[in-house]
Amino acid sequence: MALIDTGFSETVEGIGEAAEGLSEVFVPNATRAMELAAEIHQATLATAAAEFEFSGTGWFDRVINGLNRLPRPMLALGTLGLFIHAMADPQGFAARMVGLQEVPEPLWWLLGAIVSFYFGARELHYTRNTRGRGPASGTGHTPRQRRRLRDRLGGIFRRRQRAAPETGPENPALSEWRGN
Repeated sequence: MALIDTGFSETVEGIGEAAEGLSEVFVPNATRAMELAAEIHQATLATAAAEFEFSGTGWFDRVINGLNRLPRPMLALGTLGLFIHAMADPQGFAARMVGLQEVPEPLWWLLGAIVSFYFGARELHYTRNTRGRGPASGTGHTPRQRRRLRDRLGGIFRRRQRAAPETGPENPALSEWRGN
């Protein structure tokens, strides 16, 4: 009897494997396609990581980083300089402002876009580069600051929770986060 059961199960398994192989001729295996896509993604990430592994350590990179840090202080000091210029030479300041008034509007839009993209790109760069490194982990907060922030926000949520009626089953993870 055991011999018949073993032979029967092997036969059924063989037929199932043959049917699976035949079906994959017409419809691709979705699981295998996902595995291959994940492998390609990991290989792409490894290639990108290898490309940038040794970046930012030379003198040229330090000079460029220093130049990239100049626009914000220059904008701030330039604005203060405009106020000083307006007080020191009102006629010259007025003449320059009349000249600025003659600049066409599309050129102002272009300047605004350039400045916005510059500061946006720098913010994105620093946000990406601080994520997962040490205490900052992308937020700029130390673990102690994050705990205090979470406690403050948790207090807000607790107050709201008391005011709201209880709905649905209890969520243990949410209760632990709230500190109940």
